[in-house]
Amino acid sequence: MKADQFINIIGSDFFTGVPDSQLKPLCNFLIDKYGIDEKHHLIAANEGNATALAAGYYLATSKIPVVYMQNSGEGNIINPVASLLNDEIYGIPCIFIIGWRGEPSIHDEPQHIFQGEVTCKLLEVMDIKYHVIDRLTDADEIKATMDYFKNLLNRGKQVAFVVRKGALEYDKTVIYSNENNMLREEIIAHIVAVSKNDPIISTTGKISRELFEIREKLGQNHSHDFLTVGSMGHSSSIALGISSQIPEKKVWIIDGDGAALMHMGSMAVIGASSPNNLVHIVINNSAHESVGGMPTVAGKINFVSIAKGCGYKNAVCVSTYDELDDILAKAKYQNELSFIEVKSALGSRDNLGRPTTTPKDNKVVFMQTLQS
Repeated sequence: MKADQFINIIGSDFFTGVPDSQLKPLCNFLIDKYGIDEKHHLIAANEGNATALAAGYYLATSKIPVVYMQNSGEGNIINPVASLLNDEIYGIPCIFIIGWRGEPSIHDEPQHIFQGEVTCKLLEVMDIKYHVIDRLTDADEIKATMDYFKNLLNRGKQVAFVVRKGALEYDKTVIYSNENNMLREEIIAHIVAVSKNDPIISTTGKISRELFEIREKLGQNHSHDFLTVGSMGHSSSIALGISSQIPEKKVWIIDGDGAALMHMGSMAVIGASSPNNLVHIVINNSAHESVGGMPTVAGKINFVSIAKGCGYKNAVCVSTYDELDDILAKAKYQNELSFIEVKSALGSRDNLGRPTTTPKDNKVVFMQTLQS
């Protein structure tokens, strides 16, 4: 069904969440109608953040908020749902709209398979009644569901719509762009050229996909790379855990702005630990590009100041390839914790592939390389 029709039936006028490719029609509709507007639509750092924002909206207005997310974000909402929203605590009503990646019997990437299996089970454990919508769902079905949901919401409970692939559509095209010039895949190629045989931990989404294809293009193996295909926002913590055990090796993180924002507290832990063999690179295109291109707040904050405030010894921002090459060469041989923000354009190749090795294969060869 049409995303705008779906939202009109729900009847809420405040939306927050983290974008999902399966919910792209919904996300495009919200951007088209509201843009980014603190009164009506905020893109959150993570799904728990969105849930708390929704709670604040309800406390201020007594009106029902909507939180949208990919099902991978269910883990981030468990704490605020169980200890804040739950009707035995504050009883704050909320409607969740959840993109169902990894639905059983539907082919998907490895990181979505188990999450897909437990998507509805997690909602049941959290006492959240849900309704699954698909391509055949019509307005009458949504209206009937909302009539049922309203009784639950009035009792301070939470409800959810679980959205199957292709269930929503939106006719208008929304274009996302920025004013940066460097291409992300080329940026990663420059990092690979300097890091050589050093370990690289890359974040989920297109960054890991592009790193994999760069190695293929160069005829190199993938034994030096840990491709974090899931657990968005945790690559930097993985890298800190690695770097602390192999202080003789330089360790590189290739992060995205959305991922860095999602669990920014990890930067404080990294800065406080101050490993002198770690280089944290954030490729910043101010967008959740891997799931459709909706903006992040990374275009409005100063990552370098944040990194310095967290204790990174060296922190810089670059916007040209010459600047990038110069700072990468310095970071390679500096014996101090480094942070590099790289301003990047949006966009990727239409024929960008996905890793042809499994996550377990990647883990095994990466561990063998680290421990050899």
